[in-house]
Formats: sequence, C-alpha cells, structure tokens
Amino acid sequence: MKTAAIILAGGTGRRIGADIPKQLLQTGGRTIIEYTISAFEEHPLIDEICIVSHADWMTQTKAVIARAGFSKVRHIITGGKERSDSSQAAIKLYEADDILLIHDGARPLVSRRIISDCISAMESCNAAGVAIPATDTVWQAGTDRQLCAIPPRETLFLAQTPQVFRCSVIAEAYSLAAADTGSRPTDDCSVVARYLEKEKIKIIKGESRNIKITNPQDLLLMQMLLEKEQTEQ
Repeated sequence: MKTAAIILAGGTGRRIGADIPKQLLQTGGRTIIEYTISAFEEHPLIDEICIVSHADWMTQTKAVIARAGFSKVRHIITGGKERSDSSQAAIKLYEADDILLIHDGARPLVSRRIISDCISAMESCNAAGVAIPATDTVWQAGTDRQLCAIPPRETLFLAQTPQVFRCSVIAEAYSLAAADTGSRPTDDCSVVARYLEKEKIKIIKGESRNIKITNPQDLLLMQMLLEKEQTEQ
C-alpha cells in the first residue's frame, strides 16, 4: 500500500488570459506547478506523485519537473477532455488499497497540515475532502435565474483540494458514473457522493490560504502571501 498525490495540471490558462497554462506561469522565480509539487514532495507521508498534464503542454511540463529535480514524481501522463477524465487516467495506475490525494495543480499553497489531515482521515473513512465554511449568504437560483432558495449558511462549505480516497472506492464510483450518460462531475467527491451513497465523505478543515489560481487577481494574491511569509521568517 502506498500514499500517492495525483496533481491535475491539465488546464490551458484560458480564464487567466495567458498564452501558457496557469500552472506554468512564474512567480517568485518558480512556476506555479513547482510550488504545488513541492508541497507533496516535501511531505514525509507522500510516497510518490503522479502529474496529469494537457497533451499540448507535456514537453514543457516535463522540462519544468526535470529542472526542479523532484524525486517523488513517478508518473507524468496525459489527461482527458474533462477533469474527471484526468482523474480516472491517474487512478488506473494504482492498486485497490492505495491512498490517493487528488489535488489541483493550480492550488499551490496547500499546507503540510492539510495534507497530513487528509492522510489521517483514511484511518476512519474511505473518502474525504478539504473545504472551508461559506462566509457569505448563498442564493440558489432556478432555471429562470430567479432566486428560489437560501440554504442555511452554516450547512454550506466551499470545496478545496486535496480530495482523498481509498483507490478501490474512487475507482468503483467512476465505474458506476461511466454507465450514466448524464454524469458530468466537477470534482471527485461528488462522484462518490452520487454513486456510492453508503460511503461517508469526511470534511477536512481547509484554509483561506489554499487558493486556486484562476484569475489574474489570484496570482497577485499568491504573490502577496508569499512576500508576507518571507517577511515574517
């Protein structure tokens, strides 16, 4: 049994308005994907890392990883059209008892505490995800874009990653999803929640620092956080 980090780095950078994928953008002298990989590379309980890259950027991704000299990266594979396709491509590389932490490549500031908590969660469950409580009131709209419900804020969480699973569980969930032509999962925990109702999904405390780089403002926020931490050291 091993504990592996699957880093999904198949984005194209369309929303951030760059000519290259956001995970290959640089800040502080390193690419975003390097910060992300380093968090798992440096964690003592992570045995290996699998990178899932967009086919068009595989050469550049491999070059970045080779230059950085990451010793735990065992696989660099091509992803699929959808996020779920990329997850499944990586899941197939692992055995039933393995623990898999599936993480966004563009979420570079994940902490050691979060990674540790994800791994520890597997002692009492087979699926868990990182999230933070919603701080704003959330409106639910109908198909006509009119307000139809206001769920109690204390029951709402904003999902982050990693999401962590026993390999056999996430593999089974995706197998069941494949038979459902209407399935369009946006994250891995939602696949388990929909197709394996018997499995309880634990919510692990996230952090506001664990941002996902999506827009130019996110990159500026990351730079500010890094500069603040360097000043405090």
